[in-house]
Amino acid sequence: MGTITCKFGGTSLASATSIRQALDIVEAKEERKYIVPSAPGKRSDEDKKVTDLLLGWFHILQDGFDPEEPISIIRKRFQGLKTDLGSNLDVDAEIDAIIAEAPNYTTSDYLASRGEYLNGRLIADVLGATFIEPADYIHFDINGNLDPKTYETLGAALQGEGRFVIPGFYGANPKGQVQTFGRGGSDVTGSVVARAAGSDLYENWTDVSGFRMTDPRIVPQARRINEITYGELRELAYMGASVLHDEAIFPLRKPGIPINIRNTHSPESDGTMIVADRKAKQPVCGIAARGGFSMINIEKTLMNRELGFALKVLTILRDNGINFEHMPTGIDTMSVILKDEELGDHGEAIVKTLKDVCDTDSITLTTGLALIATVGKGMNHHVGVATNLCKALSDDAQVNIRVIDQGSSETNIIVGVDEVDMKAAVTAIYHAFESFN
Repeated sequence: MGTITCKFGGTSLASATSIRQALDIVEAKEERKYIVPSAPGKRSDEDKKVTDLLLGWFHILQDGFDPEEPISIIRKRFQGLKTDLGSNLDVDAEIDAIIAEAPNYTTSDYLASRGEYLNGRLIADVLGATFIEPADYIHFDINGNLDPKTYETLGAALQGEGRFVIPGFYGANPKGQVQTFGRGGSDVTGSVVARAAGSDLYENWTDVSGFRMTDPRIVPQARRINEITYGELRELAYMGASVLHDEAIFPLRKPGIPINIRNTHSPESDGTMIVADRKAKQPVCGIAARGGFSMINIEKTLMNRELGFALKVLTILRDNGINFEHMPTGIDTMSVILKDEELGDHGEAIVKTLKDVCDTDSITLTTGLALIATVGKGMNHHVGVATNLCKALSDDAQVNIRVIDQGSSETNIIVGVDEVDMKAAVTAIYHAFESFN
């Protein structure tokens, strides 16, 4: 194998003990050459994430007050890590430089990124690795998207002997100011580094041993997924599967670099491999659910003969700044599923506008829906998947299906149920497909 890029999450770097464990993992394989650290996470339920403290610093500063308290806590946290890890990094000088630079920013990006920066400097010092400043090599364009030139500039900086430490979460905008990827963005940095460096594997180290077939908070015994494709992961991530930032797969799809989700506290576990393609042995690899949806149900005789009817509906939604999630249709019916956070309190007004503009026979608004995605590359090779799913909901869970939709790729079946039935529905679907062959 060639080189490996390793990203470590905040829970894997919360204390000196956990950082040492992460460094032991790195040093166990010579191929682990590129290290992407997050900011230190919580050491206990009562603890504060460093990033939250840094955001508190920003808001206090914006309000015109002295952020002495968060600065003091952050300084003490990193001084403790320095001492426990035996680092020679001048933590006080680094934090003093941050204090001096922070007033130059009107957004939180700079301060929010300093946890990753400081942790990266410490880890690079302890490893004897080359520190790479992301703001010098990871570029965002004017629209806030990753500039493709990043792969060339960062790739050139990652050449040479030894290991490299590249803090996660941030880069720089066209003006050279720090800009972040958003929460969970260190996952994306890891993908960018893996592609730029030409790594053969991207290991994403966290506090779980890969993905489960469904949310363990709903089904505690849910089995681990050994292998999943980029596309299957995207479908599950949309419905809330959050082990990995869903945008982390985009840099890796073209070169086909696999991602291995691993557990820092259980490094002997194989975790979950995320790959470009796989041979599916079972029809379903995962079930994910999410509440907070509403559905507009439209009926109109001869709707299918009215040119531009769907365009009218979608234009009204667009003009009100609302995206739609799914749109199952019939000859004379159409349902539009929307996120409650998008719809807000405009539901009744939207319904009235649709009725007036589209001259509908009937239009209703259904609220309190949950969507459940049953995902698997093997669905289109197995007979009876939809039958087993519906039977599990009707016979086992006694749950009424409010809407059902299947994508053209035949790798995903979406069902809508009442939110109160979501957990029972997920549990029933899981047991129906746990050992389905």
